Amino acid sequence: MAEDSEDVTVERRGDVAWVRLNRPDRMNAYDAAMGRALTDAVRGAADAGVIVLTGTGRAFCAGGYLANLADPDPEELRGMFFASLELFDVIRTSPRPVIAAVNGAAAGGGNELVVACDLAIAARSAKLGQTGPRVGSAPVLGGTNLLAISVGEKRAKEISMMCRRYTAEQALQLGWLNAVVDDDDLEAEVTRWADELLALSPRYLEIAKISSNVWWNACRDSYVSGLGMLVQAIGSDDMREGAAAFMEKRAPRFRDPR
Repeated sequence: MAEDSEDVTVERRGDVAWVRLNRPDRMNAYDAAMGRALTDAVRGAADAGVIVLTGTGRAFCAGGYLANLADPDPEELRGMFFASLELFDVIRTSPRPVIAAVNGAAAGGGNELVVACDLAIAARSAKLGQTGPRVGSAPVLGGTNLLAISVGEKRAKEISMMCRRYTAEQALQLGWLNAVVDDDDLEAEVTRWADELLALSPRYLEIAKISSNVWWNACRDSYVSGLGMLVQAIGSDDMREGAAAFMEKRAPRFRDPR
């Protein structure tokens, strides 16, 4: 059974809910409204045994919709920032395991979406990374904090500050992902993992999940203070220039504020 909307679709395959970001025209980048729709979809799938997040088309998720940053509306951007935190919180507090099926590019907030999920399995062609300082933002909802638990502090700073792209195999070796498979095998492999989870006690899976959120919870002050700083920087020259350069496919021309 599928529940379709413009931005997000939910398909039930037995006791697994496949939640799909459905804006391939913009690499599944989300604005505030799409972020809320995704949150509602994950929350509404709590009656399934396992929840899978994936994308339509060639991307998993390209993060926040950058056209909004080039000509920012402060209230809309504030809504998008805090909708992201709400979405990640709903993933983390869902009673069900949430698996990221990374079918393609996971960039910026899209990579932080991978970090927020309990498990992550990627197609071999997928690329992952942060984009913040390149596009006039910063990855404060996982990239600069929680990701360090998986890959180490120095590597997390490299990922967040250098804005490089990493292959799925590199991400697997760093502890960023649980598994990498050939592209055509992604859904079958995710289904195998989901079936294995479905054979276990839902009650004790939930206990294990919520207990293992200790590091997510420990980072909460960092998320909130980071969002506060991003809100204060809305409309800054760097935000406008970074987003404009991205949309125009050129190198950004940032000015040193000193």
